[in-house]
Amino acid sequence: MTVAELLDVLWRDYTAATPQAARIRQLLTQHGELLCDDHIALRSYGAPGVGMAALARPFEARGWHARERYRRAGGHLRACYWQHDDPALPKVFISELVLEELSPSAQAQVRRLLGQLPPGFTERDDLAWAGRPWSLRHAEYLALLAESDYAAWVAAFGFRVDHFTVDLGSLSTFPDLAALDAFLVEHGFALDERGGAIKGSPAQRLEQSWTRADTALVAFDDATVRIPSCYYEFARRYRLPSGELFQGFRPPSAEPLAERVDAR
Repeated sequence: MTVAELLDVLWRDYTAATPQAARIRQLLTQHGELLCDDHIALRSYGAPGVGMAALARPFEARGWHARERYRRAGGHLRACYWQHDDPALPKVFISELVLEELSPSAQAQVRRLLGQLPPGFTERDDLAWAGRPWSLRHAEYLALLAESDYAAWVAAFGFRVDHFTVDLGSLSTFPDLAALDAFLVEHGFALDERGGAIKGSPAQRLEQSWTRADTALVAFDDATVRIPSCYYEFARRYRLPSGELFQGFRPPSAEPLAERVDAR
């Protein structure tokens, strides 16, 4: 599978659960824009065989290199981003839930799911977009949701892209995120405005906004229910004093900066 084929597979799987992303991309294309992706984000559980390192395999095999690691204690998350030598390719941001920081009951629920992994599942080349490999009842999803949105999302959707992010710098008709957000609202799309529509700041070298999460029908063992799926994100990066464009991540994507990874 080539890099282009990999990105296409991820996009098609993502838009199957997030149809608004395809509509927004079409809308912006019709507006005369040529979109580039800033980054692609994936989620997982911090467990052997399915954590960040496992999901990163298909990207590392195609030239992406690990860059910076992050830790967000409040959300019980670890994360890292990978960057390709080709600047036209999106970064890959992978996070994992630190299971040991959940309540005993939530840990037991997640480990029950992980105990259902089929033989050889963790070695799959398509692990990063393999979907949900375990059975799950709606009540189990709701129980995890009461403690952790992240834990419940991975339980319901399994292994797949959480979001794609448009690089505002690739757009020619929107001077800033406020203008893009206003355009999207004008065309009927809702933004996630918790904490303000635009997160981050020029001082942090990164501003982001995203749509309100789409919804998807999910087949649980005992019911098929429409639940929140994924959102579509937009990012504006600013230059460092050196003149280079900032490539890392800041709150609310990840906090605080923990370490730089030398993967070469």
